[in-house]
Amino acid sequence: MYALLATLSMVLQLVWLVFIIMIIMSWLIGFNIINTRNAFVSGLWRIVNQITDPILRPIRRVVPPVGGLDLSPIIVFIIIFFLQSFISRDLPQWLGLAG
Repeated sequence: MYALLATLSMVLQLVWLVFIIMIIMSWLIGFNIINTRNAFVSGLWRIVNQITDPILRPIRRVVPPVGGLDLSPIIVFIIIFFLQSFISRDLPQWLGLAG
């Protein structure tokens, strides 16, 4: 059971990392530091968006942009933090794994 919880926690950490990459890339593209006409940048941006859009889309339906600022990644970070805290602290106690 610990292996399953550790794997789930690792997957959440990877999702968190992909969102950090998405945010940094969006800033770099927005400030014209990197160019999406570059094949590598374009491919990486496409992959990152394919991973993050299914997660962000339902949140964006509920929470519209505020003053042009997309708050949905912040909400995803809060959800990931909650899930990681739950997995590491509460779930083992509920399952009787805490010693």
